[in-house]
Amino acid sequence: MRTIDHHSVWKRSQTIKSLSCILLFFLLLNSGCRTSPEPKPYQTPEGAISESGRPIVFLSASDLAVAIRSGTYTSLEVVSAHINHIHKYNPALNAIIVVNEQAALERARKADEALADGELWGPLHGVPVSIKDHYAVKNMRITNAYPPLADQVTDFDATVVKRLKDAGAIILGITNMPVMAMDVQTFNPIYGRTNNPWDLARTPGGSTGGGAAAIASGMTPLTIGSDLAGSIRIPANFCGVYGIKPTENLISSYGIFPGIADANKRTIRAMASLGPLARSIKDLKLCLPIIAGPDGYDALVPAIDMSPKPLPGYKKLRIAWSDNFGDVPVSEETRSVLKAFIDKLAAEGCIVKQINPEHFDFSEVWKTWGEMVDLQFNTNIPSTARFIMYTLGAWHRSKTPLLQMVYPATYDRYIEINSRREILIAHFEQFLMKWDVFICPVTTGPAFKHREPNDTIFGYNIYDDPIKIDDHPLNYWMANCAYTTPFNMTGNPSVTIPAGYSKDGMPIGVQVVGRRWHDMELLDIAEMIDAVAGAYREPEGY
Repeated sequence: MRTIDHHSVWKRSQTIKSLSCILLFFLLLNSGCRTSPEPKPYQTPEGAISESGRPIVFLSASDLAVAIRSGTYTSLEVVSAHINHIHKYNPALNAIIVVNEQAALERARKADEALADGELWGPLHGVPVSIKDHYAVKNMRITNAYPPLADQVTDFDATVVKRLKDAGAIILGITNMPVMAMDVQTFNPIYGRTNNPWDLARTPGGSTGGGAAAIASGMTPLTIGSDLAGSIRIPANFCGVYGIKPTENLISSYGIFPGIADANKRTIRAMASLGPLARSIKDLKLCLPIIAGPDGYDALVPAIDMSPKPLPGYKKLRIAWSDNFGDVPVSEETRSVLKAFIDKLAAEGCIVKQINPEHFDFSEVWKTWGEMVDLQFNTNIPSTARFIMYTLGAWHRSKTPLLQMVYPATYDRYIEINSRREILIAHFEQFLMKWDVFICPVTTGPAFKHREPNDTIFGYNIYDDPIKIDDHPLNYWMANCAYTTPFNMTGNPSVTIPAGYSKDGMPIGVQVVGRRWHDMELLDIAEMIDAVAGAYREPEGY
């Protein structure tokens, strides 16, 4: 008679269960990434009016709000003009993936009726806006660009969306983004690729690529994006528009990544910011106070005074600047545009100095950013799966300090890395005590031609081929994120403004970085600086 070793049976069953969980985990990560149906880019509905919405669609959100209140235009005229403009130009751009046409038109009619009755909903009364595809919008299809959620319709509004609606805005549509917002291009397995309005063969950037392309081409006057590694600033730079990555936790993250994020177990607590993109700094200043501040859901968001502060004149404006972070080269065109921009500011009497922050080693900054991303995003990975990913991904991670994986992911390591981050934040804030702003490039070069990933592993796009910046081959992530991630790591606000153009006509922007929690002061200074630059222009053909 054979004796059954129940302990061994139990151990085997647990091993099988663990391996099954790991296999299921990997399958879920990869689900839809290789076997999903062909993506379906935007197509103009049959019978829709397809025509340019000029001049209405290139007015700023601020000017549209005034025009609607004064009766120059009705909200219905404004919303209709934008919808018709989308029908005409969006098939080539694929920037807006869901158009809220009937609901937006009906809301515009109600906005006009309310004004006729003397009722003003708020500072954005009747103005159309667009929202990135990872904010919950009630009764709209929100997918996070993640195939398993392709048919998700959310039944509530994210805080940002609710506040825009409460201010009178009309949700015009949803803008395109890459899977889980984790790329600096905008490839979407559900909706397809977004193209750059300046050159359809180039990327608009990511992850707020759809939003930036929609802004630049006149399909929306105001959009909301998000930024963990440059996802507001890179698209603004590539598409020649304005964007602000606010101080981290200035704006509530309630309602972001619906269907994926767990409201009862928040893992992303640092470095990510939510903010607007527009065609003017005036619109960023209009929008930011509307969406900022505590909401009763996100306990990390403090109450900050957003009222205007006295500004220094040009002759008292202290500007530090740099075109060299850790010897990562920028293109000669980028360097020339930045230098010409700084020279204009110096000619106005600004105090300018080329300098990098002291005690702020960029290799350490990038490594800290990568480790913080890993410890926040990958906390739910089973330990055995984490070991496999750590081992198999070593070759890809060796190519850039931005790609990090902490193993073992212990509480001690989390405290160690957070403490290092806090010291770097303190060093950078100390540096900014001597300067009003810090100006630097956004990326190492202007928008590049669409580049397909070499592979997709665990749902993430893998890029092995370097991007050439003049004669320098750079890792994909370093070419695009070396100059943006430092300010996610520190949490400082950063405004992207157009500064000039490459020889082939592509926009080149700069970042204007300010002190934490001084976002409105930063926008005021950026507006002064932008007036000197005078570089914004519309892409041709829209």
